[in-house]
Amino acid sequence: MAKKDKSEYIIQAVDHALDLLEQFHDDVDELGVTELSKRLKLHKNNVFRLLATLESRGYIEQNKVTENYRLGLKTLELGQTFIRQMGLLRQSRPVLEWLVNQCNETAYVAILKDQSIVYLDVVETDLTVRVVPRVGSRLPAYCTAAGKVQIAWMNDEELDSFFPQRELKPFTPNTITDREVLRKHLREVVEQGYAVDNEELDIGVRCVGAPIRDYTRRIIGAVSLSGPSMRFTDERLDKELIPLVKKAADEISMKLGFHR
Repeated sequence: MAKKDKSEYIIQAVDHALDLLEQFHDDVDELGVTELSKRLKLHKNNVFRLLATLESRGYIEQNKVTENYRLGLKTLELGQTFIRQMGLLRQSRPVLEWLVNQCNETAYVAILKDQSIVYLDVVETDLTVRVVPRVGSRLPAYCTAAGKVQIAWMNDEELDSFFPQRELKPFTPNTITDREVLRKHLREVVEQGYAVDNEELDIGVRCVGAPIRDYTRRIIGAVSLSGPSMRFTDERLDKELIPLVKKAADEISMKLGFHR
């Protein structure tokens, strides 16, 4: 008996659902039923049923203001599972634990998503005064140490596209809001190989971060330390925390196949 080709087992409804999910890529954040119908070459009723099914499982959500649809949190969970399986979290976890053991401050690993960073994993300090972990939440890249080390190597054109608005939102008096000032600051980050968030997102909190690279030499994430400013003094940053976070980033990068 001849073995069937795998294409003969394809379920059309599942195929259409995956086609729908794949329409949300690059700069496409939201789409309406009419646009999806046009892109997928499916009747609106079919598209609506697909959306309703995906929405019920958390893979799609509707913006109640625009009535358009966007990816749901379930897709982030799948992405995190993929990253875990591909090695970033698996390779970084023991390094984060080592980092916290060395300095007893909270350590994170983060990736860049759109104009934000997403913290994927954290190992906390056991000190009473600490920064509340933000795993899974999105924070602006331009005023976080983990974000700045991931955008610092962008060229001028990429940065202009990344930050189309000239003035950036201030979160504290220390936030760099002028794009040209930020560009100059990021050049310093490249020269140093690390970034410091000097109370730019939250008053009383300082962070230091360094980039993680993979075997292609591409920056795929960042490792960072964060804590109260009273403990993150300039002297401690220079003598202890910056060397530690750079060493941790290098260690994770080497585990992912990066070689200088």
